[in-house]
Amino acid sequence: MTSLVLDSGGLSRLAESGRRRQSAELIDFLMQGSTWPPIVPTVVLAESLSGRPQTDAAVNRLLKSCTVVEEVSEPLARRAGVLRAFARRGSAVDALVVATAEPGGTVLTGDIDDLSALADYADNVTVTRV
Repeated sequence: MTSLVLDSGGLSRLAESGRRRQSAELIDFLMQGSTWPPIVPTVVLAESLSGRPQTDAAVNRLLKSCTVVEEVSEPLARRAGVLRAFARRGSAVDALVVATAEPGGTVLTGDIDDLSALADYADNVTVTRV
């Protein structure tokens, strides 16, 4: 695995590490690998944050240890469009997450169906439910 990319479900689940032992153990495990810190495209923040400090606090804490990719380049956006066209499902955000994981990365998600459909057309991307 060359990179670890989080979608909103993956980000939310890992952010629960202060409240859920399983999430904390998963973060500890992931930190031992060569793919930490995970990548979070900024479009994922639009799905993950509400603007309410009490609900956003855990996500904001986790984001401090992530690599937040602020730019969606034209080639990345075009690649995401191709993935959506082939898969015929998934949102634009899902497609951008999968395209960000190319080549050879892993996406952590709670939405395995749409992301797996997109990954079927991606360059060696694995999708894992958290």
